[in-house]
Amino acid sequence: MTTAPEGAQLKGSAYLRLVLLGAVIGAPAALLAAGFLALVHEVEGWLWDDLTDAFGYSSPPWFLVVGLPVAGACVVLLARKTLPGDGGHSPLEGLSVEPTPLSHAPGIALAALGTLAFGAVLGPEAPLIALGSFVGLAVARFVTLGPQQDRILATAGSFSAISALFGGPLVAGLLLVEAGIGMGATLIPVLVPGLVAAAIGYLLFIGLGNWGGIEESELTVPGLPPYEGTHVLDLLVALAIGIAAAVAIETVRVLARRAADRETRLGMGPLLLAGGMATGVLAVAADALGANSQDVLFSGQAAVPDLVAESSAGTVLVLVVAKGLAYAICLGCGFRGGPVFPAIFLGVGLAMFAVIAFDVSPTLAVAAGSAAGMAAMTRLLFAPLVFAALLVGSSGVDTVSAAVLATVAAWVTTAALERRARQPAAT
Repeated sequence: MTTAPEGAQLKGSAYLRLVLLGAVIGAPAALLAAGFLALVHEVEGWLWDDLTDAFGYSSPPWFLVVGLPVAGACVVLLARKTLPGDGGHSPLEGLSVEPTPLSHAPGIALAALGTLAFGAVLGPEAPLIALGSFVGLAVARFVTLGPQQDRILATAGSFSAISALFGGPLVAGLLLVEAGIGMGATLIPVLVPGLVAAAIGYLLFIGLGNWGGIEESELTVPGLPPYEGTHVLDLLVALAIGIAAAVAIETVRVLARRAADRETRLGMGPLLLAGGMATGVLAVAADALGANSQDVLFSGQAAVPDLVAESSAGTVLVLVVAKGLAYAICLGCGFRGGPVFPAIFLGVGLAMFAVIAFDVSPTLAVAAGSAAGMAAMTRLLFAPLVFAALLVGSSGVDTVSAAVLATVAAWVTTAALERRARQPAAT
């Protein structure tokens, strides 16, 4: 984010010009995001559906489940070795809103394509933020602005690019607000161009007038029953979900750091290839134990409805363990993508044990689990709550209290675990 003095310098007609430029950036940033996601889905269909059909199978065979993540690792390696920018920042570093140099965009797009379409366990949010930033800086080149204003326009592009992914400008805005909370009151004028960009960009998806907009996947989890009336057990379960999600995500983070530390000894290429193979092997093993290999691979966003419909505790356990291990591997071995959606999947997976064991509402499980998982990974509070509310839709209006408790429990537990992990180094 920008620094505090920048907000104080945004005044008068110069600031109005910046807001108008934000509106100009909104549409192309959203179009680039939509086009990139469409390309990922198209390549994913070729690799996992068309190839499966060509080999005469009804579901992806083991050699594709293992081989395609390895092939994706080769694509990521190509992007990181031959194109500027190292394919973007490591997902272990979380979400970055730093401006993306124009020369880095091709490498980021190629590395993300090799990650997302080939089944690695990461999400699309980080590359979309980077590509939206690229649009903002590209527009800034056609006008005379200073470096501070360039950064604001880069943020506006990121804002617009991820607004559709997170169900509109609200979650995207809260992500950036919480990321820049140290700026205080000066943060508001810095974010206004981004809000305008996100609003204009989101119109491309929801439509305007008689135009229905670009078709997009439904964010709300379908088939959730209405949740009415909060019970004490639900609140206790929400606290337990938050703590469990924090422990699980911190375990993933520790394992991912250990994997990343091996790059010095093994080298980038061997680590990436080994990570791709290990991810595929985990998916094959999960399939042999009764789970769906496709639910282990990928970001987990599309697999949440199937996870919520699962009634076997054993299958859920297999999915959570395999997904968590594959997530840690992909975070640490050099793939490029976002860390948010696999964390949401793990949070919902942990919450499903309460549904199966105690007959807790699956609607509450989705709200509390998704909020806790996202909070544990991002260390944010408000954006996870809003995103969880969007996932459950109108069926889960009354889940807010439980989702708050789950989010706070995850945040506090994550902070305590990180503080404990730092203590030996401080003594």
